[in-house]
Amino acid sequence: MVAPRLVLVLGDQLTLSIAALKAADMDRDIVVMAEVAAETGYVAHHPKKIAFVLSAMRKFAARLQEDGWRVCYTRLDDEDNAGSIGGELLRRAEEHGAKEVLATEPGEWRLIEALRDHPLTLHIQQDDRFICSHKEFEDWAEGRKSLRMEYFYREMRRKTGLLMEGDDPAGGAWNFDSDNRKSPPKGLEGPEPPRFEPDGVVRQVLDLVEARFSENFGKLRPFRFATDPEEAEKALDHFIAHALPCFGDYQDAMVRGQDLLFHSLLSPYMNVGLLDPLEVCRRVEAAWQAGDVPINAAEGFIRQIIGWREYVRGIYFLEGPDYTSRNALDHTRKLPALYWGGETEMRCLRECVDATRREAYAHHIQRLMITGNFALLAGVDPGEVHEWYLEVYADAYEWVEAPNTIGMSQFADGGVIASKPYVSSGNYIAKMSDYCKSCSYGVTVKTGEGACPFNLLYWHFLIRHRARFEDNPRMAQMYRTWERMDAEKRDTVLAEAEAFLERMDAGEVV
Repeated sequence: MVAPRLVLVLGDQLTLSIAALKAADMDRDIVVMAEVAAETGYVAHHPKKIAFVLSAMRKFAARLQEDGWRVCYTRLDDEDNAGSIGGELLRRAEEHGAKEVLATEPGEWRLIEALRDHPLTLHIQQDDRFICSHKEFEDWAEGRKSLRMEYFYREMRRKTGLLMEGDDPAGGAWNFDSDNRKSPPKGLEGPEPPRFEPDGVVRQVLDLVEARFSENFGKLRPFRFATDPEEAEKALDHFIAHALPCFGDYQDAMVRGQDLLFHSLLSPYMNVGLLDPLEVCRRVEAAWQAGDVPINAAEGFIRQIIGWREYVRGIYFLEGPDYTSRNALDHTRKLPALYWGGETEMRCLRECVDATRREAYAHHIQRLMITGNFALLAGVDPGEVHEWYLEVYADAYEWVEAPNTIGMSQFADGGVIASKPYVSSGNYIAKMSDYCKSCSYGVTVKTGEGACPFNLLYWHFLIRHRARFEDNPRMAQMYRTWERMDAEKRDTVLAEAEAFLERMDAGEVV
């Protein structure tokens, strides 16, 4: 009798056509899935993320069994749980006399390296759920002075044919960003997002997570995530019908009480495999072709997936395992308590952190220009910022989170991704949100009592990193503006910024 092979399926590989399953033999091989402490605890994940992944895993395992696969599934509270993916593979190999493992490449270096060191014979398959392979990205990157996403995105458009008219982009332009930066008018509201009532499987998981992870940052209940492909498809349908038409116009807008506005909240489903990203894009393209959504909305959404999502994965694997430890600006400040829900007078940060705590989600501008911008301006250690983003968001996996944080948000990679730091004063936040209208600070106040911290810290950041950025063509104008300021005002700005940081470091409410 031929010995079975183990087929490893991880919690973010919940796709029936995943590479390891395609390479396996249903009549011979055994699927191994495991809820283990090493994965639920390598960072203190948001309880909603843990509940989402475990629920989706249990439903996926049941579907595999219905389809005829033999599945060895380990629950987190099983007495004989080995506690790690490697340990579970060894335990199941001993049970079934297996010596080989079929696996799809994990999306995090720590797991790839753990599997490489495993004593069983491992056959790792390329994760072909992505449009661009590692080799394709390496070939694209080779010899380029800068790895800008825009040019990569055009290659992905050509490869997929999405929004293409022959060799030309539909609508005569590769992107419509100029149409996608509208400020939110008073009273702007997005559609009510779909909410999926927990079934028996999900309720059981919620009780488990509540018992084990109640100390983690984040509210577990109410729980609204889709946890199987059918529910995820309903979420996609709802987004296309009700939110996508306005997504382009207001994708950068931020409004109090509107956690999603016109954003899709589909990234958790794509990142674990409940939705096929390319199929999602084709659905969006079809909505544009049918005249149901404008091209700026369709293109803006598609660019986030086949452009940005594919690009950051390429960067993550191209740059290697040390990427998350980079700190090009030598920032060392501890992450302030306000990121964990500590009291703050800054309305924008309070709104974004509160939404994150409740929903395990914040949209890309809230992440980049509020929580990320403040951390960068304040000089927070990018490793701490990286770990926070990995902990608090339901769609965070290192391949996608690290380049967005280390590269795009914190400029800690020294410019691999971004040509300049994404920093701004309070003016940008005031333009794109209604947060400033009810803030204790005045966004138009530059110094003195009630001065917006973003205004003070913006200049403080530019001056402490002047040697690095003064000759950057995209930043030179700001340094010229600084030089035109009255010398006394410059001294006041820097002194007040220092005082603010000292108060924050001392644990005072800022």
